Amino acid sequence: MKLQDLPIAVEFDAELIARLSKSGPRYTSYPTADRFTDGFGYDDFLRAVADVRTRGAARPLSLYLHIPFCDTVCYYCACNKVVTKKRDKAVTYLAYLKREIEMQGRLFAGMNEVEQLHLGGGTPTYLSDEQMGELMAHLRRCFRFAPDAQGEYSIEVDPRTVSARRVHSLRRQGFNRISLGVQDFDADVQKAVNRIQPEEETRAIIGAARDAGFRSVSIDLIYGLPKQTPATMEATLDKVIAASPDRIAVYHYAHMPQLFKPQRRILDAEMPDSDTKLRMLQLCIERLTAAGYVYIGMDHFAKPGDDLAVAQRQGRLHRNFQGYSTHADADLVSCGVSAISAVGPTYSQNAKTLDAYYDALDRNELPVARGVRLSMDDVLRRTVIQTLMCQFELSIPALEQAFPIVFAKYFERELGQLAELARDGLVEVDADWISVTLKGRLLIRNVCMVFDKYLSGASRHSKTV
Repeated sequence: MKLQDLPIAVEFDAELIARLSKSGPRYTSYPTADRFTDGFGYDDFLRAVADVRTRGAARPLSLYLHIPFCDTVCYYCACNKVVTKKRDKAVTYLAYLKREIEMQGRLFAGMNEVEQLHLGGGTPTYLSDEQMGELMAHLRRCFRFAPDAQGEYSIEVDPRTVSARRVHSLRRQGFNRISLGVQDFDADVQKAVNRIQPEEETRAIIGAARDAGFRSVSIDLIYGLPKQTPATMEATLDKVIAASPDRIAVYHYAHMPQLFKPQRRILDAEMPDSDTKLRMLQLCIERLTAAGYVYIGMDHFAKPGDDLAVAQRQGRLHRNFQGYSTHADADLVSCGVSAISAVGPTYSQNAKTLDAYYDALDRNELPVARGVRLSMDDVLRRTVIQTLMCQFELSIPALEQAFPIVFAKYFERELGQLAELARDGLVEVDADWISVTLKGRLLIRNVCMVFDKYLSGASRHSKTV
């Protein structure tokens, strides 16, 4: 597809964004994780798996493994992590993680083929090359994997922790997609967030990934960090575009030091103001779309031929706890501390501390600490939110065919709220369609929040833009 053939996917309206941006969920699930309860436990997860087995029809399986360790702390980070240079902690954790993988493998034996795998953290490459090889071999003993050409097997990599040789080893171990944390190339910004990462180092890892035959290379950026300006952001974008990754994620930094202790080391005086952050976001959108990237949604961009862009054009795009995905029909099984699974109409989250995680496995139980079983209303609203997040439009007749409702009656209150958003130019609504406008796409979370029946105080969430 030629650049001139690409449709305009988003329109930046600074006044509208400044006026309407507010705290709200990112909708990697619905209901969101803050609605999970400890009334859902190990036995409930077992029943969810039994229900999937009873269903009979084979569906692909998605696996997620959480590796929580980092050897240094990045001040902006809000992930569930363990910062330590004591590598023996990883040895203990791996022993328990393998035990959980084996238990899950037995539960899903003969049911589904794994078509998607993602290792996140923390820093997955905190593990040594030997440890990673053993972990991947263990996974393949416990689960049946689709061939490399069919499966999507990805890993998050801190370029500071790997060499070109290690990247080639990761490819041989079975990974075919790689995601690199960059955040910003400016030296002063890097120093302010305690993440010194020279451009040459990152470019070398990208080159190694290309040489090793990785199918996709992704880069993560953050705007709104201390000492960032439109000028520093433009310089970073120049370098990122020159590196030509297949996917780029541009996240808004959510400064919530009251919740995340490392962020308390960031000086308020060095933070960009709201107007500056909006100018940086506008710059990212303009530069990346001009360079030929397709706006996928939220904070994601991809080359037109990338699987994400193709899936969106074909109506197959999905959203889960790892962000946008091409595997809409897969049950998600997650292993590791704090990891969240989505099996059938349920979500379940593992224990959040290492001690609680280990204690459950010592009792020969999966470490499910909390979760939720979705009602019909939850599934309906999840479908609406997912569709709007991924496709920016919703067919009302199609939804009425899939669920026993009359949309106008069931969502009478929500249609009233959508009318207000329509007056602001975010959506267009008629009897058959809800369509998010080009200027509404950046505020898609605002649109989806209309359908969230659980939403009350949203102070724990980041701004929608």
